[in-house]
Parts: sequence; C-alpha cells; structure tokens
Amino acid sequence: MPDKIRNISVADFSLTNLPDDYYEDPYPYYHALREQSPVHRFADGSYFFTRHADLFRIYRDPKLFSSDKKKMFRPLFGDTLLYEHHTTSLVFSDPPLHTHVRKAIGDALSQKTLIAMEPGLREFTAGLLDRLEDKGEFDVMSDYASLIPVEVIGNLLRLPREDRGMLQRWANAILGALEFDLPREKLDYGNRCVKEFLDYLADLVEDRRKNLSDDHDDILSRLIKWESDGFVLSDKQLYHQCIFILNAGHETTTNLIGHSIYCLLTHPDQLQLLKEKPGLINSAIEEILRYEAPVQLGNRATTETVQFDDARIPTGTTLTFSIGAANRDPAVYPEPDRLDITRYPRNHMAFAGGIHTCAGLNVARLEARIAVPALLNRFPALTLTGKPVRDKRARFRGLLSLPAATH
Repeated sequence: MPDKIRNISVADFSLTNLPDDYYEDPYPYYHALREQSPVHRFADGSYFFTRHADLFRIYRDPKLFSSDKKKMFRPLFGDTLLYEHHTTSLVFSDPPLHTHVRKAIGDALSQKTLIAMEPGLREFTAGLLDRLEDKGEFDVMSDYASLIPVEVIGNLLRLPREDRGMLQRWANAILGALEFDLPREKLDYGNRCVKEFLDYLADLVEDRRKNLSDDHDDILSRLIKWESDGFVLSDKQLYHQCIFILNAGHETTTNLIGHSIYCLLTHPDQLQLLKEKPGLINSAIEEILRYEAPVQLGNRATTETVQFDDARIPTGTTLTFSIGAANRDPAVYPEPDRLDITRYPRNHMAFAGGIHTCAGLNVARLEARIAVPALLNRFPALTLTGKPVRDKRARFRGLLSLPAATH
C-alpha cells in the first residue's frame, strides 16, 4: 500500500471540505475510503460508496435507487431556474419521463447517424489542426478539445453556427452549479445562464416548429415531433432536454479528449505503443475513460430501506457514489492505478450504467477516436510546454488548460 494511502484517515472525509490535493489526485482518497469505510456515512446521514460492486448494484435497480433529484436539489437551489433545469433533465429523472426522452434521443443517435456524421467531423478536425500548425503553440483544451463537442452537438441539434460560441459558457455555468458548497455568486450566474439559454431556445423552437419537414432528422426536430402512447414533451421539458444534451455532450467529451492527450503524452510508453499499433485506439479510449472518468460522482435516493454491509440505510437517504473510485477498484482491475491501453475495460462505469447509461456514449467515443489520433499523428513531436491547470471540481474531472507545442 503506498504511503499516501496508508496515512489518510477518512473519518472526517467530507465532500464540502475537500483538501486541496484531492482535486489534483483524488484516487488515494478513494482507495483509503474503499479500504477503511467503503459504505461511508456522512454527518448529515447520507452515504458515500467507492466499490465497483456497490455501484453496479445501484445502477441496476432504478426503482430502489431513484434518480429524481427534487428533494435533494431544493435546499441547494431553492425555487430557481437551476432547480427547474436539474430536476427536469433526462439524467435526473425517473420513468416515465426518462423512458420517453431517452427513446427519442436514442433513436436520433443511431449507428446510421454516427456513420453520417463521421466525414464532417474529420473535416472539421482537420481544419482545427491546420490552424494549430500555423500557431505552433496552443492550448489543447481551449484551442482543440472544447471546440469539437460544440461542433458535434451544434450539428445534432442543427443550431445556427453563429450561435454556437455562447454554448460553452452556458454549459460550464449550468453544470458547474452541481458542485458542492458553491458561493452565491456562482449560483446566481448559473441561473442567469439558464435564463439566457431558455430564451434562446424559445425562439429557436418556435422557428423550428414552423419549418419542420421530413428531411430534418436532428435531435431537436425529433423531440418536437416525439409522441409515444399519448405522451408529448411540454415546451419546458423540451427546452431542458436540449440544455441537458448540450451540457452533457460538451463537458464530458471535452474532458475525455483532453485527458486522452494528457495521459498519452505523460505515459510515453503507452503513446509509443499506440503509434506502433494504431488499432489499439478503441482500447486506449476505454482505458482512459476508466483511468480518468470525466464524471466522477453520481447520486441516488433510496425508495425503501436497504442494506449495505452492516449499514441499514432508511428510505429517502441520499447516496453519493464515486465512479472514479469504482473504475480503480482492485477487485475488478489489476494494478488499477497503472494506465494500460491494452486492457480494454469493458465494465468501466464512466458512462454510468443501467437505464441511465449515457445515451450519447457512442458519439463521445467517435469524437475521441477521431480527435486524439488526428492530433498525435499530425504533430508527432507534440510536447507539453507548461503545467496543466486542473479544474477544481469534485463531480466533474477535467483540465482547464493544457499548454502544448507542435514541435
């Protein structure tokens, strides 16, 4: 056991008072929790889980472990637009709303759609690389990784290209509001961004309704036309699903691409292996998803009394679970802290699980499979030129900045 893990006491571990080094490297804390207190009770009566088997159980029983966040988010957000959004979106809802929206979105992200989007994605990526070649020095996150998902989601929703610049700002603020113990000014800013996004979507949806045609198969058009057993989305539900699609597709994929580049550049043996065997790219992306999951934490609420080990957990209890910890559980992954692009960890939980498995997982995989080798192949002498800046968030794990040079 490494000394750092051995010296960590988790008795006072709290998500609202995390040590500074947690944000840089949370994994020693996850390992210590798994060994000392895998079913960890917080002072407020909620629980924190770090074992792969426990997360698997939670994901597989959506009736016993509810995703509905109305009770959980009311004290955090009050009667605000952030509360309205985060209790209406797909990821924080239970059936039947979840079932209907998931099917509508899933149909729009078929294999046929992925095949159709690939040429345009490769062309867009090549254009970004041309600009980076002219610059010589650039930031992997702001100049490359963050631009690709905005392009993809913008195309999937068929958003006007001139409107896409503001999407990243909205997404960061709205998702950032899910962090723990935020100051009032960040919550106020998040609410302003929801308002701006809703106003934008109201005009966009009105225009789209007037111009619907059978030729338009984008996600927004599908959601507008969606009907199943008499169920149709209200305008409010429609708007919030669009916000969710943008936020989820942008945040996670940006961090997946950024982590992939960072991990490979800081593990030269793995980078060399990928260069020698480019067919390992699928396995490499899955391993990096395991190794640095873009979404680190999830939540559920119990709908009945449940038992985990010696803990009898009552109805209505909030459960927080660590995807990042489960993905490094040594009971499932030998040498879990070692990056190994030949591993192909098919049972990792970076895309959640059960009925809440990420609807856009194959879109994210496609973006990473194209973006990562494209950058590394165009610039075989790519090097990091400065210290990366990590985003200090517990729920989402990513880099704010990754300075690099093409030579």
